[in-house]
Amino acid sequence: MTRWKNPPISKSKRPSQLEKKLPRKQSRRNRRLSQSLPHKMMTSTLSLGELMPNDEPWEEEDPDALMKAQTKHDWISEPRFKKMFNEIEDGLQGVLGKGPFEWVDRRVFDAVFDRSTLLAIHKLMEKGDIETINYPIARGKEAHVFHATSSNGPVAVKIFHTTNAVFKGLAKYIDGDPRFEGLSGRHRKLVNIWVKKEFRNLRRLRKHGIRSPMPISYHKNVLIMELIGDKEASLRLRDVSIDEPYEVFLDLLEMTAVSWQKANLVHADLSEYNILWYDGEPWIIDVGQGVTNQHPHAEEFLVRDVTRLVKWINKQGFEAELAESMLRVLDEPVPDLPELPGGD
Repeated sequence: MTRWKNPPISKSKRPSQLEKKLPRKQSRRNRRLSQSLPHKMMTSTLSLGELMPNDEPWEEEDPDALMKAQTKHDWISEPRFKKMFNEIEDGLQGVLGKGPFEWVDRRVFDAVFDRSTLLAIHKLMEKGDIETINYPIARGKEAHVFHATSSNGPVAVKIFHTTNAVFKGLAKYIDGDPRFEGLSGRHRKLVNIWVKKEFRNLRRLRKHGIRSPMPISYHKNVLIMELIGDKEASLRLRDVSIDEPYEVFLDLLEMTAVSWQKANLVHADLSEYNILWYDGEPWIIDVGQGVTNQHPHAEEFLVRDVTRLVKWINKQGFEAELAESMLRVLDEPVPDLPELPGGD
C-alpha cells in the first residue's frame, strides 16, 4: 500500500486506493482518465465479444459521464463499506493501476466494478478463492475476464455485467432448461442464474472428460475458474496456425458428440472464437449459454454449433459436409472419456 507523505493523514481519514481513483471535484473532470492498456494484453475473447486490441486505448471519458461516475460511486465512502475496501484494496492493485500492473482504464472500472460486484469479490477474497485481480484478458457483451492470482497460482476471474441491456435475448437459454425452471425473472437475478449455469455446465463437461476450464468458485456475478495457459491466457482457435486442422476438427466433433450423448448438453454458441488452443489441443470455453438436450431449441443449437465447426474446417482448405458431420455427432458411438478434476 502506498505510504502517504506530507501532510500526514490520520488512519481514520486515510482514503483507500479505490476512493482515490474516483473524481472529487468538477475542476478535475477534464483530466485524462484513460491510460495505456496492460503491458501484456492477452488475445482470448468471450462469445459474442470483441478482441481487446493492443494498440487502441479507450476513448477519454466525456465530462458528463465523469460526473455521473462521481455520483455513481458516492456510496464507497460510506463507513460500512470503507472497512471492506481497506481490506481488499491490495488485491485490486491491478484494476486500480498500482503494483506491477501499471495500467488503469476508467471505463473498464466503471463498467465492471459496481457495488454488487465489489461485494462479491470481497466475499470470494474472504473465502481465500482469490488474492489479487490483475488485468483484463478478454471482454464481451456479457462479461469481462481478468487474469488473477490465488494461493494455488494464476486463475481467470469472469465478471458478468449487471446492466439490463447486456442480457437482452439471453433468457431463452434459461427458459426451457429444466435445471432452472421457474428461476428467470428480474435482471440481476438472471445474471446470478447465468453464472451458476456456467459453473454447473463446466462441471458437467469435465465429468465427461471434455476439455474446458475447471470451475473453482462463484458468488453472485463473479465466476472463478482455471486459467487455460501457462501463466498467461491461451490464444483462440481462430488466432493460431495448426499443422493438422482436420484432426482437430474430428476432435471437436467428438467432444460435441460426447457432450450431446453423454453429458446431455449442447454448447449453443460454439465457434472458433470460444475455443482456446493450449498444449496442442482445443479447449471449450464460454459455456454459460449451454442447455440440456431436453431444451425445446436444443437440436437447433446443435445444428448451429456443428455448422460453425464445418465452416471453420472448410476455411482451412477441406471439404467437410454438414450432413455427415451431424451424423457423426448424433449417431456414432462415443468413448467414455476419463473424468477431469472438478467434474461433477
